[in-house]
Amino acid sequence: MKLFFDKRTRFPDPLLTRRDGLVAIGDDLEVETLLEAYSFGIFPWPQEEDVPVLWFSPMERGVLDFSEFHISRSLKKLAQKSDWVLKVNTDFESVIQRCAQVPRSAQDGTWITRMMIQGYLKFHRAGYAHSIECWEGEELVGGLYGVFVGGVFSGESMFYSKDNASKYCLWFIQRILESNGLKWMDIQMVTNNVRAFGGKYISKIDFLKRIEDSKVIAKPLKLPIGESPVSQLSSSYSVIDL
Repeated sequence: MKLFFDKRTRFPDPLLTRRDGLVAIGDDLEVETLLEAYSFGIFPWPQEEDVPVLWFSPMERGVLDFSEFHISRSLKKLAQKSDWVLKVNTDFESVIQRCAQVPRSAQDGTWITRMMIQGYLKFHRAGYAHSIECWEGEELVGGLYGVFVGGVFSGESMFYSKDNASKYCLWFIQRILESNGLKWMDIQMVTNNVRAFGGKYISKIDFLKRIEDSKVIAKPLKLPIGESPVSQLSSSYSVIDL
């Protein structure tokens, strides 16, 4: 399995973008296209169904540095009392479908179009896209999905149907990545929820340097198998040893 592309063939230099970060218009959402895009810090952001895909590399990029990752006392207390469990990649399709249903501010619809869903399902089957899921019994109550390419995890979207479920998923992926020896993750945009965990913006130049540095030490992502109790999120164990 190829971890990343080291040469661009489909996209222009992401440093040479418009001020709004637009890199390219069109092409497809096939596995090779997505793999090349993420290898160079580019991601698709469709505006509506049945129009060409827009590809972006923003002038500022949201990141979470794990040295600055913050969990509130109240969330820790709630987690310790929870009987929910966390799983990885057991129902990717439901997670992305539920993310597509989340109302977005200043948008009538969703940027997760049917084409996006089909493209990322293929990317998931190829081993690059992953879902983090929070379960209460047999009910999926929260989740996030993202992409791991070139030693970098890029969080794409989250949803929850019960309070704090998506926060537990973000906390869990942070634990997974840190257990893999990683020190940061790409969050693309800094929302209020992610800012509370330590999310911040860095310049495109700094972000692209991080991308290239990560490629040098890139390894396959190790993921936990089975269920991980939310109540153990605060524990010091390595989550990938479960």
